[in-house]
Amino acid sequence: MASEKLQKYEEKMNKTIDNLASEYQGIRAGRANPHILDKIRVDYYGVETPLQQVGNISVPEPKTIVISPWDATLVKAIKKAIMVSDIGINPSDDGKNVRLVFPDLTEERRKELSKDVKKKGEEAKVAIRNIRRDGVELFKKEAKAGDYSEDTGKDYEDEIQKLTDQFISQIDTMITEKTKEIMTV
Repeated sequence: MASEKLQKYEEKMNKTIDNLASEYQGIRAGRANPHILDKIRVDYYGVETPLQQVGNISVPEPKTIVISPWDATLVKAIKKAIMVSDIGINPSDDGKNVRLVFPDLTEERRKELSKDVKKKGEEAKVAIRNIRRDGVELFKKEAKAGDYSEDTGKDYEDEIQKLTDQFISQIDTMITEKTKEIMTV
């Protein structure tokens, strides 16, 4: 019974973890990662279209991404979309393809990215704690209304706290791993 009551909170916490993981995929660590392009949209005949839907994205070398649009007239639109995004790389083109060459990260940039990783991790922890708070408030309200005993309500609170501790620990691990990845030269 407790697991059924806690299931929706666990699902919300899992979504928070998934969101953090996708945020971390977008943070580059000196290597070419096509996921940094996930949020970029290109003006394709008046429609904002995800970059992945207008061409092929490949990583021919560890520090290079090549975008081959299916429509060669899109090269300029793709370059413009990349330049106005926040990935911080200037694209170049040969008329058919757009190239992104990733420079080595400076020590200062690595520290900046590490701070960003920690900030996003802290935001995820706050989201997890808010989910816990919502659950605890509901359990107290239901116990007060007589839906179950106060002891059962306390048991639910203990269970949601254990769940919260588990997810916070998972976030700490993610922060540590991503920071290590960024700081590795």
